[in-house]
Amino acid sequence: MTPSEIEKRIVRYGDLIPCKTAFIDAHTPGSDQKENFTIIGGGVSESADQHVHLRETPGFNIGAAGQPPQCRNSLHIHTTAEVFFVLKGRWRFFWGRWGTAGEVVLEEGDIINIPTGIFRGFENIGSNYGMIMAILGGDDAGGGVTWAPQVIQDAAEHGLILGENGRLYDSKKGETLPENLKPMPLLSKDFLAQVPEPKAKNLVPRYVARYNDLMAFAAHEPIQVIGEKGILPDKPGFNIDFLTRSPILEVPESFENSAVLMPMRGHWKLSWEGGNVVLNPGDTCLLEPGFSHQIEPSVTGEASLYRILSNEDPAGPTWVDD
Repeated sequence: MTPSEIEKRIVRYGDLIPCKTAFIDAHTPGSDQKENFTIIGGGVSESADQHVHLRETPGFNIGAAGQPPQCRNSLHIHTTAEVFFVLKGRWRFFWGRWGTAGEVVLEEGDIINIPTGIFRGFENIGSNYGMIMAILGGDDAGGGVTWAPQVIQDAAEHGLILGENGRLYDSKKGETLPENLKPMPLLSKDFLAQVPEPKAKNLVPRYVARYNDLMAFAAHEPIQVIGEKGILPDKPGFNIDFLTRSPILEVPESFENSAVLMPMRGHWKLSWEGGNVVLNPGDTCLLEPGFSHQIEPSVTGEASLYRILSNEDPAGPTWVDD
């Protein structure tokens, strides 16, 4: 594979194309400035305007959310994994029917694996534009999201209707629901009564890992962050490893399934028999199964990288080890 061929499998941070109308809250005050990015796979965007960088999916999707300060993403539910790590900024993640059951603040490099089946939202509480990178379970990313009833009601007041087909219709653009299409129904009281409301003391220790801790844990070898034996145990259809400037394998390595490389800090040289390229923070690189390569920091200084590996586990509800 030539460097130009591998570049086709790299999405550079500076080349990311945002969509500002990806979700039902795109016109709702407080959420109307957010940007959605679909990097690998179509993600869960509800807009036909969403640009997809790489359509090939390795059993999961990669996306990102970029938001200015005090901009939030509204409460919703996922049926497969939704994992975030903070690339830039300071973020508050909150959950519960009204977003008041619990919350946690994440700094750059921190990672959270939000349990399936609970309402969740997030907000940039930093002083500058922030970016969080997302890994969504399944080739179809779970088939979309389920919104809290108040989110759908607020959106309708600002001209956006979500159809039963999962697509948005914007009255500000003169769009209306097709004649034979009904709007997305609101969740029933019985459904809402069954949605878990975990306390922060129960969620945070099992589903959040701090960057500084990961740097210490991976000082001598890469560590598994999410996986059956990971720091955050789960089987979401992929594993997530964390690499630092620890001893690097002196021989090339390859994986049976696809791998995605996502630098957090520093610059990383990806080498293979046909050449090499440098990956930078915010870049995303999709490696095909069996691709023999080496990855190592290319300059001195702090270096860290998240590596996502697909596996044979099915995407689905959060796994709990009994």
